[in-house]
Amino acid sequence: MDKLNVFSSRDIAKITQHRSGEIKFGEKIITVPNDENWISFITQSEAKFVLIGLPEDIGIKANLGRTGAASAFESTLKSLVNFQHNKFCKGNELLVLGEINFSKEMEISKNLDTQNKEDRKKLFQIVENIDKDVSYVISTIIKANKIPIIIGGGHNNAYGNIKGLALAKGMPVNAINFDAHTDFRIMEGRHSGNGFTYAFEEGFLKKYFIFGLHENFVSKSVFNTLKTIEERVKYVTYEEIAVRKTKSFTTEINQAIKFISNTPFGVELDLDALPNIHSSAMTLSGFSVEKARHFIHLAGREELASYLHICEGAPDLDVSNNNHLTGKLIATLILDFIKSKKLEEI
Repeated sequence: MDKLNVFSSRDIAKITQHRSGEIKFGEKIITVPNDENWISFITQSEAKFVLIGLPEDIGIKANLGRTGAASAFESTLKSLVNFQHNKFCKGNELLVLGEINFSKEMEISKNLDTQNKEDRKKLFQIVENIDKDVSYVISTIIKANKIPIIIGGGHNNAYGNIKGLALAKGMPVNAINFDAHTDFRIMEGRHSGNGFTYAFEEGFLKKYFIFGLHENFVSKSVFNTLKTIEERVKYVTYEEIAVRKTKSFTTEINQAIKFISNTPFGVELDLDALPNIHSSAMTLSGFSVEKARHFIHLAGREELASYLHICEGAPDLDVSNNNHLTGKLIATLILDFIKSKKLEEI
């Protein structure tokens, strides 16, 4: 696949800050050798997890959102490689594959006006093309018996992730989404607000659970749609758990996992669900980072949890001196997911 930019050990070494007496995560991370076919190499690799970046925010723009998420993967990788390699965090458990190159698509989208009907249609078409690239790479990684960890980019890529998992397994699959929004809006053309709708209607997504939905952000029409398919799509709201406190976080997450965990499923986390994290739809109210980490741990430890997707983080929207923190948070969530799969070893 010519759009896949496969990272080398040299790429990782350039951003790893070596320190005497320490072993950094990046020093042990596995990469594909220059003379190897990436598919053959990851199939034979002992690493269980494969990291892939999706540096685009075209789906967000097509959804009339604030762009800035294209830089999340680069920021994440710079933090991840500089974590410590130790008994809890072992770099050789992760293979960094690289990123899908969307630079041409990003350049084209830059000149498209979302207020122009024809331009927005062009954005929808670009997102459809991105879907094809994402689903191919994710399907290939899963067929190699690996677990993809996907860093966006926009939440439009949930569609490609779900389709890729379904194609690899040869069956419809499930998803659980830690999100303030449903991303189950109408099929008006592909964007970051309807990835799950398209996956559901096209038969790739069987059951879907939205965890921590913000009641103020969902239209009446979407709630009406969800009511008609409540046997297959369920949700619990943030307000039920954290504001009115009529439901318990632990009980609800266990119920959510029970609903989707009988079939291979994807774990989705949108950073716009967390307060004060720079994202397309940044919020001041939401579950804490610790709750998000616990969610990743509980969902990830399930045997059929088949990928992790973290999206919508937008370091470019942070103009402070701490714009590396979004990437650092994503890197932390990545390691929480990896650790959840090997509890018996820790």
